[in-house]
Amino acid sequence: MDDLHSWFKEFPGAITVSDRDGTIVAMNDKAAESFEEDGGYALIGKNVLDCHPKAAREKLQKMMDTRQANIYTIEKHGVKKLVYQVPWHKDGHYMGFVELVLEIPFEMPHFIRK
Repeated sequence: MDDLHSWFKEFPGAITVSDRDGTIVAMNDKAAESFEEDGGYALIGKNVLDCHPKAAREKLQKMMDTRQANIYTIEKHGVKKLVYQVPWHKDGHYMGFVELVLEIPFEMPHFIRK
């Protein structure tokens, strides 16, 4: 990984990247740690659809088919997280999905900028 992209590995949020067929092609340390019970880095090369129960798998398949973003917050084990699942592109061509999961405070400032 070149220096420009080396930030990815140790970024404090979980980043998982899949291709247009749903195959996991990259993940960083935080994602591997988050999915450690499911195999961590060994998930690279596996299909992301196989990692979800039926209802979530169907929703994810629809997102992939329609290339629609899915953005929400969750609370798990007393930690609030922002889940940001969006299509990624290369040279204007759809390549798959990126899931970014960031821990966020329960109370946080919100600013309206003009």
